[in-house]
Order: sequence, then structure tokens, then C-alpha cells
Amino acid sequence: QVQLVESGGGLVQAGGSLRLSCAASGRTFSAYTMGWFRQAPGKGREFVAANGRSGQSTRYIDSVKGRFTISRDNAKNAVYLQMSSLKPEDTAVYYCAVGVWPLEVSGVNYWGKGTLVTVSS
Repeated sequence: QVQLVESGGGLVQAGGSLRLSCAASGRTFSAYTMGWFRQAPGKGREFVAANGRSGQSTRYIDSVKGRFTISRDNAKNAVYLQMSSLKPEDTAVYYCAVGVWPLEVSGVNYWGKGTLVTVSS
């Protein structure tokens, strides 16, 4: 049974940093793209970042470029999201996702249950 378990969310002040982690189990994910989506209150789920199966290809939504960094550790079946210079508009539930590049919603095979990030002003 495939499971994606996120951790690292919490409350942080604007300008602060958080590191999200996603531990995957149930199969090996080295051949998949791993990434993150988020859903703010009252809004739809949006793509945030993706890391291709080689670990060398990454892409980000424009609003987080230069502030967020995605990385993965295939030996640990894990993906991470280092978030810096956080803004109140980054407040959302962040979801780990595994699927195919470029990791649009339609290309996600597995979802985590999410971790809440709240950025106070």
C-alpha cells in the first residue's frame, strides 16, 4: 500500500522559513516525479514545485521562485521543500504528490494527506 506522509508544517512569521518533508512508502519512487501542491482556504489546489526522477529537473510556480527549493533523496524515498522568505499568501495545506513529469494535477498518481503551513503577518 502506497503512503505519502508529510511533516514539517506549522505556524511561522512572515519572512521566516520552514522545511517540509514527505516520506513515501509502499514502492520505490525513483522513476517518478515527486513534488508539492498547495490549497489555500477557499481556493483550488495549485502546483508548487516538482522534482523529476533524475533529481536534476525542477520546476516551480512563479510565485515561489527564488524562495522555495525542492529536493529529493531517492535512497530514502523522500522529497523535501525548503521554504524561505515566507509570505502570508503562502498559507495553505501543502500536499506531497507523486506522478509523471511535469506533475500537473492530471498526472498525479499518489497524494499525501497534507500538512498545514500558516504564515502570520
